[in-house]
Amino acid sequence: MIRINLLPVRAAKKKETALQQLFIAGSSILIVLAVVVALWLIKLGQISGTQNDINAANAKISELKTKIGKLDEIKKLKDEVKKKLDVLSQLRKNKTGPATRLATLSDVTPDQLWIESYRESGGDIKIGGLAYNEELIAQFIRALEASPEYEKVELIVSEQKDMNGVKLKHFDLTFRIEAPKAVVVTPVK
Repeated sequence: MIRINLLPVRAAKKKETALQQLFIAGSSILIVLAVVVALWLIKLGQISGTQNDINAANAKISELKTKIGKLDEIKKLKDEVKKKLDVLSQLRKNKTGPATRLATLSDVTPDQLWIESYRESGGDIKIGGLAYNEELIAQFIRALEASPEYEKVELIVSEQKDMNGVKLKHFDLTFRIEAPKAVVVTPVK
């Protein structure tokens, strides 16, 4: 009978299987390592790109902050100019007021009527004067009421006064400066 010794074949097969398993394990480890390195490089690229985006955004923010600072300065200057223009318009409005009022008062004063005192307090005016008769005082009151600068004219006192042998009428009037009419400005579209 022939005897076959299978032990060396089994040992060789075991050796071969062990080598295959080592090769497969090593290949798997290399593949996993390659995938991990590839993913690490991809993430590194993404981090670098995001960092560049952050730097660009910070630069843009700095640029916008300087522009905002300039805009704030412009707004402050605009507000200052607006305040100055408001003061100028108020001064212009008040500048013509007393001169125009006194000119109107002079224009409506009839002959033979004299104004002795003039007091202005806020919007109230008190006038004292002399006239030859009551008709001149009435004419003066009607002229004041008709003028655009004055309103609510009231005769406080009208009494006869003797001056150097001439009988004159002394009078006191109070009235108000007429409030300026509000001007409505429609915006241009």
